[in-house]
Amino acid sequence: MPLPSSDRPLGVAVIGYAFMGKAHSQAWRNARALFDTPAYEQKLLVGRDAEQAAAAAERYGWQESTTNWRDVLTRDDIDVVDICSPGYLHAEMAIAALDAGKHVLVEKPLANTVAEAEAMADAARRAAERGITSMVGFNYRRVPALALARELIAEGRLGSIRSVRSAYLQDWLADAESPMTWRLDKERAGSGALGDIASHLVDQIRFLLQDRIIGVSGRLHTYVTERPEAEAAGAAAGEPARTLPVTVDDAAWATLDLAGGAVASVEVSRMALGRKNSLQIEVFGDLGSLSFDLENLNELQFFDGTLPVRRQGFTRILATEPEHPYLSSWWPQGHVLGWEHSFVHEVADFLACIRYGRTPSPSFEDGLAVQRVLAAVEESAAARSVLVPVDDV
Repeated sequence: MPLPSSDRPLGVAVIGYAFMGKAHSQAWRNARALFDTPAYEQKLLVGRDAEQAAAAAERYGWQESTTNWRDVLTRDDIDVVDICSPGYLHAEMAIAALDAGKHVLVEKPLANTVAEAEAMADAARRAAERGITSMVGFNYRRVPALALARELIAEGRLGSIRSVRSAYLQDWLADAESPMTWRLDKERAGSGALGDIASHLVDQIRFLLQDRIIGVSGRLHTYVTERPEAEAAGAAAGEPARTLPVTVDDAAWATLDLAGGAVASVEVSRMALGRKNSLQIEVFGDLGSLSFDLENLNELQFFDGTLPVRRQGFTRILATEPEHPYLSSWWPQGHVLGWEHSFVHEVADFLACIRYGRTPSPSFEDGLAVQRVLAAVEESAAARSVLVPVDDV
């Protein structure tokens, strides 16, 4: 059954307490206060360092902490497992949790490889036959302005979609002396800017257009090929810090062909000085267009090409009205939301799927489709190929 047979509150565990673990924890702490969710309890926070995990559990509102993620598999009071670990751990953790009968939410990207993503999608299909729900955490689907953009496109306000221009630009790695991190290690991260932030754009293009990506041309580039070791405490006095090789991309570019005939461009970088977290999307149709920038996440720009030319121009829509997606549960009109609210919406939607037995979106199948596109970009970049076909499920 989707809910515990005893009708007790759902027990939730989150694996990870760093950046994403913190974001997901605040969502679990707040979702029930703002949305009509089934009852749940924040049971367990999992982390590698016992002392830090315990401190994070107390701050974030979890009842207990542990350093052994497999504890979530055997505890009867854990019904939901939220995985916020590095990508190389996603497949093992998610498959084990699904096979143990737990509902599973996994932070994006779904996995580090297509093979891992396929195995996870297979496990999700098996689990769904037993009433177990799984979802991948592409949180930007839950930004009200982008959810509104999806509605306007579905209503035909843009007409036939011709092209999409997208970019996700950050600068947190622009300094060549910034220390090495797991996100720059291919074995743990899978890829660099491609998997970290281009995955968001690929998912948004599929989400907004409700279309399949059938071909890819891509390019990857690494600007800084080695970085100082993060922990240099063991170095002798006066000895320079040891450097480690960067094995992922710093930036990526791609052109995507969609089944419906539209063409999309993708540009991502974690070294674009001055851009802090700028996810930009423009969608152009034969009747209108839309423009969005995450650094102004409450705003959607809409151009109505059906108006007389003398009245045409982009209209700023402040997506804070109760009639806009998700907003009826928040503040009076005009009171803006922030980045963290997208995770609250994600948790609320996931719980609704569990309560009503709905198919979640984005599903593991959606995550697999994104992974196939990312792999095609890598293949195209490696081969300097003009076009690589994509099997987008």
